[in-house]
Amino acid sequence: MKVVVTDYIEDDMEWEAEKLAGAGIAFEAYQLKFKPEEEVLEKVADADVIVVNMVKMGRDLLSRLKNCKLIIRHGVGYDNVDVEACTEYGIQFAYQPDYCRQDVAEHAIALVFACARKIVRSRRTLEESSRSGQWDFSGLFPMYRMEGKTLGILGVGRIGSTVYEKVRSFGFRILGCDPYLSPERKKSMDGIEWVDSPGLFKTSDFITIHTALNSETRHIVNKNTLDMMKSTAFLVNTARGGMVDMGDLAEALRRKKIAGAAIDVYDVEPPEPEKELFELDNAILTPHIAWASEEAGWAIRRSILNDILAAAEGRDARCVVNSIRRGG
Repeated sequence: MKVVVTDYIEDDMEWEAEKLAGAGIAFEAYQLKFKPEEEVLEKVADADVIVVNMVKMGRDLLSRLKNCKLIIRHGVGYDNVDVEACTEYGIQFAYQPDYCRQDVAEHAIALVFACARKIVRSRRTLEESSRSGQWDFSGLFPMYRMEGKTLGILGVGRIGSTVYEKVRSFGFRILGCDPYLSPERKKSMDGIEWVDSPGLFKTSDFITIHTALNSETRHIVNKNTLDMMKSTAFLVNTARGGMVDMGDLAEALRRKKIAGAAIDVYDVEPPEPEKELFELDNAILTPHIAWASEEAGWAIRRSILNDILAAAEGRDARCVVNSIRRGG
């Protein structure tokens, strides 16, 4: 069996190479992000298993794979993989939905607190006051207590429910919006008030997004939904950049239609240097880093290795998205 990694974020793939060599599995790793499709195809054409991070796996490329039985997405989202085409060509597709669940939840909560307490702006206030020799807090107010405020969670699956578990003792009123959750699952989170999307946008003081990117959720944050929000409300997005119409968000922040936003993910990554949000004091921006921790890094490496070994033994990967099944 041959395994090919199209692109990776680790320092190297030596651990994987050693483990797979011990199992008698051929292994190659490349950095093909932003490379032409033909160059990607040249490297993966005869692979039995492909591990992909950000390289686009579209229908045309998938149709030309000779031996591929399994594609593994290194990450949670998988909008760069044509899952329907995978199914059509008999390729099992798997992903890693829970390796960074704690980390993304923690990052989202950190951004909520950074918005509420104006942490980034406070550094600027300190530096300006230090230069002038007297305190000037004018750029920091108004600032509101978080206890008693309403936190809206858009998407209450693995990560959204972890946010809920972590913040439930902070005194928030917590709203949840997730039409895909079963009644039993909703009932198990008895501290959440369930609302529809307009209700969440209109009522929340803080909104944190944790839903998958698809045709229904793309640009779910747009001029209309931003106009529903309170002028004192904050938006946090650690899910996918495509959830937010960035132009509409920049305009809402510029006009103070909402109080602020904290964004970790972008429609184009990395974002262009002239991105409008870079110029706005009420935007907190982080570099798609919510997933990151040493613990998460090793969790996903072990999980992907186990998926590869399962494929070598004719078994299914752990978290299969499509209907292709290989074994028990």
